[in-house]
Amino acid sequence: MSIHDLPALNAALNGLATVLLVVALVFIKQRRIAAHRATMLAAFGVSCVFLVFYVAHKIGVRGVHTPFGGEGAVRTAYYAMLISHILLAMAIVPLALVTLFRGLKRDDARHKKIARITWPIWFYVSVTGVLVYFMLYVWFPAPGTLEKRQAAAVQTAR
Repeated sequence: MSIHDLPALNAALNGLATVLLVVALVFIKQRRIAAHRATMLAAFGVSCVFLVFYVAHKIGVRGVHTPFGGEGAVRTAYYAMLISHILLAMAIVPLALVTLFRGLKRDDARHKKIARITWPIWFYVSVTGVLVYFMLYVWFPAPGTLEKRQAAAVQTAR
C-alpha cells in the first residue's frame, strides 16, 4: 500500500461509517439500546481510523492538494460540497465526543437532544466524504492525475 492508496481507503472508511450510522439509527428506533451503542462505537472507531489515515495522507503528500478536474456548474457544486464538508467535519469532532460521552453515561435525555443534531451532521460528513473522493479521483480527475498515481505506484512496487 502506498500513500496514493489512502484516499480510496479513506472513502471506504467513510462509506462504512455511513452504513454503521444508518444501522445504529435503525437500532435506536427499534429501542435496541445495546445494539445501538455497539454500532455507534463501531462508527466512532471507524471514523477515528479514517482520521489517522487522513492525517497520514496529508503528511505523506506534504499538504499538497489534489486538483479538481471538473469545470462549470460541476466545479461550483464540488467546491460548495467540499467547503460544507470541511466545516461540518470540524464541527462533528466535539459533537460526536459529547454525544458519545452522554450516551455512555446513560444521560439519555441530554444524549437524545444532542444526537438529533450530531447524527445528521455526521451522516452528511460521511456521505460527502465518499462523494468528494469520487468527484476528485474517479469522475473528474485533473489531467495527469491518474498518470501521476500510476507512476507513483510503479515506483512503490520497485
